[in-house]
Amino acid sequence: MMRKVYLLITALFLLNPAVYAQKKTNKAAAGKNGATLERPKLVVGLVVDQMRWDYLYRYYDRYSSGGFKRLVNEGFSAENTMIPYLPTYTACGHASIYSGSVPAINGIIGNNWYDPELQRDMYCAEDKAVKSVGTTTTAGEMSPKNMLSTTITDELRLATNFKSKVIGISMKDRGAILPAGHSANAAYWYDGSSGNWISSTYYMQQLPTWMEQYNNAKHQNKFYEKNWETLYPIDTYTQSTSDEKPYEGRYKGESNSSFPHKLTDAINKNYDLVRSTPFGNTMTLDLAKLIIEKEQMGQVGNTDFLAVSCSSTDYVGHQFGPNSIEAEDTYLRLDKDLEAFFNYLDKTIGKGKYLFFLSADHGAAHVPKFMEENKMPGGVVSNRQIAAGLNKLLETEFKIQKTVLTVMNNQVIYNKPEIEKANLNFEDIKRTTIKFLKQQTGILNAVDITQLSNATLPDLLKQRIANGYNARRSGDVYFILNPNWFDGGSTGTTHGSWNPYDAHIPAVFMGWKVKPGKTNKPYHMTDIAPTIAAMLQIQMPSGTVGQAITELTDQ
Repeated sequence: MMRKVYLLITALFLLNPAVYAQKKTNKAAAGKNGATLERPKLVVGLVVDQMRWDYLYRYYDRYSSGGFKRLVNEGFSAENTMIPYLPTYTACGHASIYSGSVPAINGIIGNNWYDPELQRDMYCAEDKAVKSVGTTTTAGEMSPKNMLSTTITDELRLATNFKSKVIGISMKDRGAILPAGHSANAAYWYDGSSGNWISSTYYMQQLPTWMEQYNNAKHQNKFYEKNWETLYPIDTYTQSTSDEKPYEGRYKGESNSSFPHKLTDAINKNYDLVRSTPFGNTMTLDLAKLIIEKEQMGQVGNTDFLAVSCSSTDYVGHQFGPNSIEAEDTYLRLDKDLEAFFNYLDKTIGKGKYLFFLSADHGAAHVPKFMEENKMPGGVVSNRQIAAGLNKLLETEFKIQKTVLTVMNNQVIYNKPEIEKANLNFEDIKRTTIKFLKQQTGILNAVDITQLSNATLPDLLKQRIANGYNARRSGDVYFILNPNWFDGGSTGTTHGSWNPYDAHIPAVFMGWKVKPGKTNKPYHMTDIAPTIAAMLQIQMPSGTVGQAITELTDQ
């Protein structure tokens, strides 16, 4: 009897449309609210080395519809994204984008810094405990061990119990290693002496067969054979009044800095030269496609992450400067490379099924001689001369030789053991140093970092100096240069300052769950990693100080 009652009640329950509809609604809600976790098949991060924010628009009218224009029009651009620390260098930028942190916390305070324990300079990715893979040189003795925090790539690996695949690639070791994080499956970078893409025993004992085959083909030669001609007729280039400027650098063996640039002499000889041409970017993105194919990234199981950095924009920028036909041609060629890369991702992963973001590690100053030519302020200082002048003064004042070990990263590094041995007052030495620095041409101000809160500086500068200060790795006195002044020579440009030309960078997202649009709300480089973490629903990196850019998602 009880069984008949149960069956009758069940039948009435199922036949009731309202009850049945509510059941379907609950089931759908369960799926939407977490029963099935949605993530993209692949995340691709692209850092364009030395890409000022304005490059998105400086060449906009000449970009193709499928490259930078597609990124800006189909994607979401945080137009007012700044670097929140000093100095603005390559290693710091790559580490901060992927860690969501600042040098004060992640420890990457420069490309190099002085290690007081080793009493020598330390390179950001240096690791003498590992060996090179793919070359007989020491170029592979690298790892992420000097980075003190995790990255968004590490957090993805942790969130999937290390099932997600993470690979980093860049012509620069630091551009591949730091974004890939501590737990990456692989990182590959370029060894100019052998012409090979290499790695280290931190990741693997030998290169994959497909990478060895790629290296053996020596793809650099096919670019060298064509020389570097402008992509379009040279009279159509708009960002320079002349192709020949005395403040542009020259390739070795050239008598001028004008197009065409002869590369044929480098065939099977100077493999390093490809870095300083736009073809280094082409090689990098071609190899990125090969990695996706051979490693089946984004095509099996969990979300994978490919961290790419295009370095040739930086080499070309340093040599020729922002206002050169070479820089313009490099970005027009990168635009076409990006279009081909997006088309590959659409075909291989599926449009809307991958998440892509583009940013930069830093920008670049205008060449000082260009500024002078156009009646605008700018100039150069010499860190070596500053150190020499300081040592001469301090020897006179305190009767001690070589008080200053070096001047680097806009910081003064002192010989503290010798100062202590001589029983000198370190505070007096710093005060004398600051007074000297303030008197030097091109220096705006100088501060004792330990007394930063008391310095007469805008709060923005105080914050950026503090964000770049690591107690174990930084110097004691920091100096700020006048706008568009830097440590350099008579040709080309560099970066490192707080000013917008160095610190204002692109941050554009496209693809999975990204709605088209823009915002001028202030954001920072350190907001990129927590944005990706929020979209993937994983933990932020361990040193994160940024916040998610919530406007970009259609969720």
